[in-house]
This record gives sequence, C-alpha cells and structure tokens, in this order.
Amino acid sequence: MFHLQQPVLEKILRPVIVYLCLIAFLRLFGKRELAQLNPFDLVLLLSLSNTVQNAIIGDDNSVSGGILGAFSLLAINWLLMRLLFNLPRLNNALQGSPSVLIHKGIVDEGALKAESLTRPELISALHKDSITSLSEVERCTLEPNGTFFTERVFPSPEIQERQQILAAVAALTAEVRELREKLSLQA
Repeated sequence: MFHLQQPVLEKILRPVIVYLCLIAFLRLFGKRELAQLNPFDLVLLLSLSNTVQNAIIGDDNSVSGGILGAFSLLAINWLLMRLLFNLPRLNNALQGSPSVLIHKGIVDEGALKAESLTRPELISALHKDSITSLSEVERCTLEPNGTFFTERVFPSPEIQERQQILAAVAALTAEVRELREKLSLQA
C-alpha cells in the first residue's frame, strides 16, 4: 500500500511534465477551452483529466505514489504562480491578451471566429450578466483566463426609458397640482 513501485524522482517529474504540457496546450488552443461554454468543452476537460492520469501516476497505484504525485502538482503550481507573480512581463506573455468581442454594441465577427465562438454562445454569456440586447454593451472582452468581462452602456437603454417615464410622471403630477390650485382658487 505504501511501497513505491517507481523511483521517487520519476514520481515527481511525471506530474510536473504533464502539468507544464497541459498549461502549454491550453494556452495554444485558446481561451475558449477555459471558458467552459458548452457541454462539449466540459466533456473535453473531464476526458483530458482522465487521459493524463496514467501519465501522471504511471503503473504505481500506491498511496505514497498518489501523495507524492499530488504534492508534485501542488508544488509546481505554487512555484509557477510565484514566478508569474514576481515576473509580470512573463505572466503577460504566457497568458496572452484579452479579445474584444463587442465594441459599442457591435459584434466583432473576426474576433468571434478567432476564438471559435458562435454568436449564440456570446449571447448566452451576455445573458449570464443579465444583458438582453447588444445595445446595452459598451465593450465585451474574453479574458485570457476564459472569463467574459462586459462593460454596460451607462445608463442602459432600460434605465434611460425609466428616467424618461419618471420625468413624464413628475411633469404630469406638477400639472395636476397646478390645475387643482386653479380650481381651488375659482371655487
């Protein structure tokens, strides 16, 4: 149960190599894989974890091997995060830049194509931010980490309409008051 079937160095190097390769592949294949936009992407990520499992643990199913593999993954992740934190230029180079998908309510079809996103997937992402119309969007970007950042037009068309209605109600209220005053003076 605790007997390692492989050398300790191999148990440490396997997860580190797989981790670094996965980071490189996810960077190479784009931000969409990180966004988990649809069931296909979720299935891909689940299958990916199962696919690399044997590469990480090899033929060793011992508890010690599992603990050593888990420690190696956590350690390489911690080291990489520290390195990227201390070297912002390297962090920016590895992460890439955001992609502007919508600017002033206009969808950039070229950016959608570059990110392999469909218009319905983009609309679905906007709906998660309670946005119902492209006219409400000042700017929408797909961040390097796969999240969508949406800046609304301020005030939104709904808020503008609400403000107009409130102004009209206030004007009507003032007219009614004025008419009541005139009627009370005549009586």
